[in-house]
Amino acid sequence: MFAIDFHTHTHQSYDSMMRPEKILRLAKAQGLNGIVISDHDTIKGGMECAALNKNENFKVYIASEVKTSVGDITGINLKEEITATNFTEVVQQIKNQGGLVLLVHPYHHHKLDEINFDAIDLVEGYNGRDFPTNNAKAVELAKKYNKPIVAGSDAHVYSEVANCRTFYNDLSDLTKPVSIEGNRNSVFAEPASQFIKAYKRKDASLMFKWAKWVPKYLVRRMK
Repeated sequence: MFAIDFHTHTHQSYDSMMRPEKILRLAKAQGLNGIVISDHDTIKGGMECAALNKNENFKVYIASEVKTSVGDITGINLKEEITATNFTEVVQQIKNQGGLVLLVHPYHHHKLDEINFDAIDLVEGYNGRDFPTNNAKAVELAKKYNKPIVAGSDAHVYSEVANCRTFYNDLSDLTKPVSIEGNRNSVFAEPASQFIKAYKRKDASLMFKWAKWVPKYLVRRMK
């Protein structure tokens, strides 16, 4: 059985500072056989990880989590940057590269009624950062449209790497997962990444915004 984490960010994302070499070391140490590197709107982190990976038994999937007109969509197995933002055009650019289209955390800022599910190859049924109710709805959504279900840690800090896994008998076809396993990320991980975003963007207003919202978020997460 092979295990993949479908959702990891590096320092190339605006809300993470994780270095590719440490991500790879942690992923391998925790028993993963592959990892999808899906930085926000760029494949740079995936390319860095792929270049550093010297283990032929470990697979780095170059991806990008693209902000589109309907919400975030991840393209997997990319060779070039996605430049479009319109959902249909993003899908076309992914498909033109022979890539797969993954709908991540579908109940987190998505316009589901505007998505053509015929274009979706995979649905993230478990996201390590999302609330259990949203993950449960994501699984039902995938079943409704008969889409394969995968799990992603949505890792932005090192403690989140490999928290979620998707299992395969054969890695030659990512559209045929056998099962998923998900552990919820630390309650402090998302606030940490939001403060990282404020720091990297040099935007103090984001810092104050999150400082005000964090207590409510923590209370909701601890329920």
